[in-house]
Amino acid sequence: MKPAISVIICTHNPRRNYLDKVLSALQAQTLLLEKWEIILVDNASKQVLSSEIDLGWHPQSRHIREETLGLTPARLRGIKEAAADTLVFVDDDNVLDSDYLEVALRISKDYPFIGAWGGQIKGEFEVPPPDWTQPYWEYLGIREFDQDKWSSLLHQHDTTPCGAGMCVRKMVADKYSNLVKNDSRRLHLGRQGLDTQAQILFSCEDTDLAFTACDVGLGTGQFKDLKMTHLIPASRLEEEYLVKLVEGIIYSHKILDSFRGLLPTIVTIRWKDQLFRYYRLCKMNPIERRFYQAIIRGEALARQKILESQ
Repeated sequence: MKPAISVIICTHNPRRNYLDKVLSALQAQTLLLEKWEIILVDNASKQVLSSEIDLGWHPQSRHIREETLGLTPARLRGIKEAAADTLVFVDDDNVLDSDYLEVALRISKDYPFIGAWGGQIKGEFEVPPPDWTQPYWEYLGIREFDQDKWSSLLHQHDTTPCGAGMCVRKMVADKYSNLVKNDSRRLHLGRQGLDTQAQILFSCEDTDLAFTACDVGLGTGQFKDLKMTHLIPASRLEEEYLVKLVEGIIYSHKILDSFRGLLPTIVTIRWKDQLFRYYRLCKMNPIERRFYQAIIRGEALARQKILESQ
């Protein structure tokens, strides 16, 4: 019988204690096993995961090895292998609530005009997060809200799901695969390997995938009853990492906008604007200043890259 949902886990050299929690949460799903399949995409891990991770508890489970390093190639492989009409992307640090797949399937049936959707994401921190980090938790994918929201308009980030736990109709995912096939620049939006080694933390490949729903005449949405937990290691609360993360996300958003027709404008900064920016910087504490400068730097780097490519 054809499954209703394909769960796709893309992982590269995973933390085993995190991945074990991810798989345990999947084992606890209330949706009957015969209604969904699980595809674990091993993205060029040092140890072949099929020899270490037992998926025998699920009758519709597969190990897939993808040698091209990068989150986007791994997701594309998962899309190609998936048999269901609804795909759910689960990262190797995403712990789904026990009814996640059941709710995702209900949304798929009740909202046929939505092509990509997600839900609430709570953070579970390895160590207590310092107070100064809270304004930047949204960059870690943490999202909490009290009402459903959706839109069929492109660039509506308030209704656009992030990659963690994102649900996508297969027709949208196939369309996205064709977009990447015909525009290889999109391959570089996703992370490649350990993010701590990257000069820029590329992102927004999940936003590109979600926006593809609008390309086929559908919408994007976020639903409060769809809930999961994002496991966050101590290293992602370090100031250096978060600054790099913010810069990379701002950069990637601008690059993605250029792929989708929103080109940057050349702005001449007047001396009054420069003075105001300097005054604003002086009023910030050192941490706020670093993040503000990361945003400005990400925008400038993206603008330079876009203008060079024209």
